[in-house]
Amino acid sequence: MREIVFDTETTGLDPKTGDRMVEIGCIELVNRVPTGATYHAYFNPDRDMPAGAEAVHGLSAAFLSDKPRFREKCDELLAFIADSPLVAHNAGFDFGFLNAELDHCGLEAVCLTRMIDTVALAKRRHPGAKLSLDALCTRYGIDRSHRVKHGALLDAELLAQVYVELTGGRQIGLGLGSTATESTVVEITTAIVRDRPFRPARPHAATPEELARHAAFVDTIKGAIWAA
Repeated sequence: MREIVFDTETTGLDPKTGDRMVEIGCIELVNRVPTGATYHAYFNPDRDMPAGAEAVHGLSAAFLSDKPRFREKCDELLAFIADSPLVAHNAGFDFGFLNAELDHCGLEAVCLTRMIDTVALAKRRHPGAKLSLDALCTRYGIDRSHRVKHGALLDAELLAQVYVELTGGRQIGLGLGSTATESTVVEITTAIVRDRPFRPARPHAATPEELARHAAFVDTIKGAIWAA
């Protein structure tokens, strides 16, 4: 199964008030294993960058001024994500900005049925625990020492590791987890048995000669408690 883990950086919190997406990073997973295929792009938002947002992701208006607009890159982005499920942390936020940008281009929104929210997954698995990406990386021993500021591709890479852990751990990629079907187990077991060489059953009863040697040995034991 193909899935896309993605993250966005923006000028603020609400696309309905004029905030725009300025970066997106996508990681391809197949059967919960990263394939190495990624998509990453910066976008010129055609507006200023609030100081608070820049403090989070470090992307200034000057840096973004020569980057393409979203409409110039949306076709290749849509080609990359195709019709795969989309995984994000607090996914409603990222879907909101992605669909707002698509709307600006007059394109159809990504259906929310494709959304997988790792915050919701973490809440079910770890009720009452901290659910931030940093907290989940710490919980699962995922190295985030290189995460000085938020970055869409870096955060997507970290989230992909978190998502694998939230959905059963790295054994999923080997097909050995609880997701294996009964028929799969039967097929594997049958194949193992079929490949074993035939060995005839070995006799387990002692021969008359062995019994005689054992009796002679017992007779040599002095003061045996069973002879009292």
